[in-house]
Amino acid sequence: MQAFQKGVQATLKALGTKPDQGLSENQVEKSRQEHGKNVFVAEKKTSLAKKILLSLKDVATIILLIAAGISFVATYLEGSNNYFESLLVIGIVVINSALSIFQEGKAESSLAALKDLNKSQVKVLRDGQPELIDSDDVVVGDILLLENGRSIAADARLIEAVELQTEESALTGESLPVEKDADATFEGDKDVDLGERVTMVYRGTTVVNGHGLAIVTAVGMATEMGKIASLLNNENSTPLTPLQRRLAQLGRNISYLAIISAIVVLTLGIAQGMDLKHIFLTAISLAVAIVPETLPVIVTMTLALGVQRIAKKHAIIRRLPAVETLGTTNVIASDKTGTLTQNKMTVRQVWQAGQNQLSATADGITPEAEEVLSLAAMSTNVAVAEDEDGETRFDGLPTEVALVRAIDSIKSRDDLLTEYPVVDQVPFNSTKKRMTTVHQRPDGGYIAITKGAFDVLAPMLANGDVAEAEKINQKFGRQALRVLTITKHVFNQLPEEPTQEFYESNLELVGLVGIIDPPRPESAAAVAQARQAGVKTVMITGDHVETASAIAREIGILQPGDKTLTGAELAQLSDAELDKNVKDYSVYARVTPTDKIRIIKSWQRQDATIAMTGDGVNDAPALKAANVGISMGQTGTDVARGASDIVLTDDNFATIISAIEEGRGVYVKVRKTINFLLSANISELIAILIAMILGWGSPLLPIHLLFINLVADGLPGFALSREPMLTNVMDKAPMPKNASLFSQGLGRQIALNASLFALVTLGAIWFGQNVTMGGIATSEEVGQTMAFVVLSLTSIIHVFNIRSEKSLFSIRYGANPSLVNMAILATLITIAVSVIPGVQGLFGLVSLSASHWLMIVLLTVVPTIILEILKKISPKLFQV
Repeated sequence: MQAFQKGVQATLKALGTKPDQGLSENQVEKSRQEHGKNVFVAEKKTSLAKKILLSLKDVATIILLIAAGISFVATYLEGSNNYFESLLVIGIVVINSALSIFQEGKAESSLAALKDLNKSQVKVLRDGQPELIDSDDVVVGDILLLENGRSIAADARLIEAVELQTEESALTGESLPVEKDADATFEGDKDVDLGERVTMVYRGTTVVNGHGLAIVTAVGMATEMGKIASLLNNENSTPLTPLQRRLAQLGRNISYLAIISAIVVLTLGIAQGMDLKHIFLTAISLAVAIVPETLPVIVTMTLALGVQRIAKKHAIIRRLPAVETLGTTNVIASDKTGTLTQNKMTVRQVWQAGQNQLSATADGITPEAEEVLSLAAMSTNVAVAEDEDGETRFDGLPTEVALVRAIDSIKSRDDLLTEYPVVDQVPFNSTKKRMTTVHQRPDGGYIAITKGAFDVLAPMLANGDVAEAEKINQKFGRQALRVLTITKHVFNQLPEEPTQEFYESNLELVGLVGIIDPPRPESAAAVAQARQAGVKTVMITGDHVETASAIAREIGILQPGDKTLTGAELAQLSDAELDKNVKDYSVYARVTPTDKIRIIKSWQRQDATIAMTGDGVNDAPALKAANVGISMGQTGTDVARGASDIVLTDDNFATIISAIEEGRGVYVKVRKTINFLLSANISELIAILIAMILGWGSPLLPIHLLFINLVADGLPGFALSREPMLTNVMDKAPMPKNASLFSQGLGRQIALNASLFALVTLGAIWFGQNVTMGGIATSEEVGQTMAFVVLSLTSIIHVFNIRSEKSLFSIRYGANPSLVNMAILATLITIAVSVIPGVQGLFGLVSLSASHWLMIVLLTVVPTIILEILKKISPKLFQV
């Protein structure tokens, strides 16, 4: 039997505590030794050394390290003592690792935030005296003195509750305060939802009304909050992002290709009787050349720049790969309270008795609504309006704050109470579910205003159209509105001994007020944008299914044919059954933190990339389990922010769509980078293999290959990270989770580009070795020089070809000036090493005549001319 099911006396007896005495010092120490302190177990932080090792585990990084080692060995065997290439590759690895650690190296703060959450002083009864102690010092068996406004330090069974209400949205997702009842009973051993355990109060929640006594039944990790901490520990492994998986697969494929290519070249060279040392170095160099050394750094730079752009759109990225994960997201699982809604109870509809129409307060207070709301606001005894920094602030129960806020636009509650001063009141009672305030009228008479639930007040009405009110009440209920019935009793004299029965007699129906936590204004448009972009939005909330469904239907999450599922119904489904039907459900209501994780994992088993949004403590485990967790910066708890990958500083659901658009843009730029780098790398492989098969020898030296990779490809490639979005990425569905990097035509483009580059490179070799131009005799060195310059310049020009499916001449310079500047710089460096006598020797190059340079220019522009023609004929072939 759980604590909420036990009676008060049974709980007191089991824990050995007297309600009027509390624990003695000896009992406190004994309880602490038996049940532990009221703290959370901190997650062990990852050391810097381990972070560095983890950053080096990526396959592409490993290949780079191997490439650096091979380059080092090749340089040593050549005896040139020029280790620049080796050191540069190692430098790239170091820079990439440092950038990753800097962006995501902050230790996870989830459990630290949980530990500090509501860490304050709490009032307990010990040795018969009330004491104020640190919340960490609370032990099982302590008697808590619960007061309005105080946070609750531990899970506890209520001993007594006087008008006690607690706010539990951070724990359960329920937007309304929960009325507590120490005497409530539960049927057998049947479990009930956390939000319905009215005999309990929980750590991390707050008393918003009344007072009470409670005996602590769980502390630390044994509390419901502690169980969430355990879930966070269990979810400490973050799944690889789609791009990380694809890059890892690309790295493996490249490594296989590099090994096979090296073996083939080595075999061909030996068969042709080439110098063993030379062919060995060529084979190794080719293997190194195939690896796109600058790819990891360019990807990291692209992600980092994406982080900066998203920050300007009010989203802070806490984990770098989350940028591209957003780009492949196809499901957003959103919490309701505070995320899709405003977490601010608001008057939505008002009906005045005798009127045939409703007064919708969303468009302003109508005269019909004014009388009802004036009386309703006057009858509040908790809400207080204060002027704070030029803004009006309201404190109190959310429903009463909603009434005061609704009338505040046209008249002040304080002015109303000045005109109608309070002379007596009957506080709200959770059993009777109504409250009454008595006011003196300006004419000297009196008015008693009673408000409460319709089913309670309807039988008490002496005047008013009860049948019509019943219809309105049902209509409001179908809209998931919380309905308050407003009644009045007007009389001239106060009795000598006024009673509640007198005040609440001869009640006249004034009207009904429908209250709800309304959607954020931007939520509906954001959900529609997501749907257009192929992203499904589902609601996962701890709130009631009727309320959740109404909000979901209003903002477009719940479409015709979609289904809802409650936590109780979910518990009856096996994982297999859930997996089979998970795509049918758009609303999950009354779910627990464990349920949220189960739903997310079910979507993930359907190959979905899922983003989870939330702001409460109860959302933290799901935020961490999702592919990308998104928390609210303003209303979110520290725990939620600590468990998330992205924090929305404006708490705007629409910001998620902007972030998804940026994430997709990042993914497109990464694919363009792969297109750019691999087109040149693969062309090097094709050119060398064909040249050796034809008996021409190796057309490029090892240093040529590294120069092309690091300068001709690397410098313009870095500028690709700053490339703007030239197409609307939100007009199509996201990339499938398991799709290859080369899908949607990218592989075909790389093959086409590489073939064209190899063709002109082979043409350059042939001309250099077979055609005498400008008085310079043909030679292998001339062929190598021409091949080096042609492939370098062709690769540099290619950075403009891959920018768009449109002509390269259609994109203005100002779109990305850094790309043009880096391309010019790479061209100048290439020409410099080719013509400066002192540098030529270092790169194994020779001087060329003007005729050679004219042929180089002609060969260099051939691929671009062909690609421009193909773009004109079929631009879809070049969409990335």
